[in-house]
Amino acid sequence: MSDSDIEFIGMIQGQKVSEIHPARGPAIDRDYVRAFAQAHEAAGFDRVLVPHHSVSPDATLTVAYAASVTEHIHFMLAHRPGFVAPTLAARQFASLDQFSGGRLGVHYISGGSDDEQKRDGDWLDHDQRYARTDEYLEVLRKVWTHDKPFDHEGPHYRFQGAFSEVKPLQTQNGRPHVPVYFGGASEAAIPVAGKHADVYALWGESLEQARELTGRVRAEAAKHGRSVRFSVSFRPILADTEEKAWARADAILAETRRLRVVQGYSRGGPLQSEGARRLLAAAEKGTRLDKRLWTAIAQETGGRSNSTALVGTPEQVADALLDYHALGVTTFLIRGFDPLEDAIDYGRELIPRTRELVAQQVAAQRKKAA
Repeated sequence: MSDSDIEFIGMIQGQKVSEIHPARGPAIDRDYVRAFAQAHEAAGFDRVLVPHHSVSPDATLTVAYAASVTEHIHFMLAHRPGFVAPTLAARQFASLDQFSGGRLGVHYISGGSDDEQKRDGDWLDHDQRYARTDEYLEVLRKVWTHDKPFDHEGPHYRFQGAFSEVKPLQTQNGRPHVPVYFGGASEAAIPVAGKHADVYALWGESLEQARELTGRVRAEAAKHGRSVRFSVSFRPILADTEEKAWARADAILAETRRLRVVQGYSRGGPLQSEGARRLLAAAEKGTRLDKRLWTAIAQETGGRSNSTALVGTPEQVADALLDYHALGVTTFLIRGFDPLEDAIDYGRELIPRTRELVAQQVAAQRKKAA
């Protein structure tokens, strides 16, 4: 995609679950996953994220199934380096890219919670995990791009004669590798992002925070002669009037609080996550920031995951997204509190309206520059 294009990413999970929908039944509902993936495709999303948690269904196999029941939508596989050797991961991702028809991207998550990592046997600390990710991505690129076996010896990995017969399908279409999405806002994360990320992902921060963080990543990427695209994640809450949208937001907050009491959850957040701290810092300035940013759910849940919303009519939310595009954001990850229903709803007005506004903005910029 060019710098003027925009990309919409949704998110699919193994069953219906969110802050206001407790998980029920088996962890994998195949019919729901199929309907969820197909709904995103019909709604005009470019790509869908399949998340990773230490207790959740395998994301790689979920992507494989979702790709088998869709035709053209692309995927963003969440992957934690360190539990699979990078040589094996490179072959797995290349194979999945081939079988899906070149529709794979991978979001590398080094891990923001020690407790979460330890469930899978990882005892490295926060900064060590990012150092490992740096080496991990270096090896992945070598496996995908080298036409002869190579040796590698580093702090975390050592290989002799590493090679893969299978290469990503996207390398045949002009890409050097499967697209690298990357998250992490800490001092340990930013240098890794600048060195490796094709797309750097932020949670739904304020405009001021997003401007500061994207500037830091750009500066780091420039040290390597690279440029990086940016993604921001939101939970849009839409209605046909602004008043109804805020009423819906209040109802979502009330139900979130009720369920957290029932489930016995505390407000504690993933303490090693700089992204969580940044969301909570935004929430401390108020529950309503900028034009449409709503931070109450992030405050309630301790900043866990992308939990800030943009609230309003589709036109109002599209206008708010345009402000982030003006900062250089070209990817928007949007998912709802009513996951399947909201994905369908976003396709009706929000996605096409935002694309229209961005096209107008880019055309005006080009005219001004001419």
